[in-house]
Amino acid sequence: MDILIRPLITEKASGQNESGKYGFVVNRKANKVEIKKAVENMYGVNVESVNTMNYLGKTKSRYTKSQILSGRKPSYKKAVVTLIEGEVIDFYGDI
Repeated sequence: MDILIRPLITEKASGQNESGKYGFVVNRKANKVEIKKAVENMYGVNVESVNTMNYLGKTKSRYTKSQILSGRKPSYKKAVVTLIEGEVIDFYGDI
């Protein structure tokens, strides 16, 4: 669990699940080989390819009575994993 932080469950990611692509938020220092091994070990599937993207955290501001507080949301790395034809990952199996 050091490499895979959580699965991406968004409308766009759920649409890609039908074509065998699954999204994960991963550790920022993990590389593609480590991500591939982690998905294969955790879900028992065969991974064809891994695409990664680094996202910079958004700036947020909050207005209070005395001042404006500004800060950043944390940066993260996203990985889109493509599985071999016919294999699926069931994120909703425990519900």
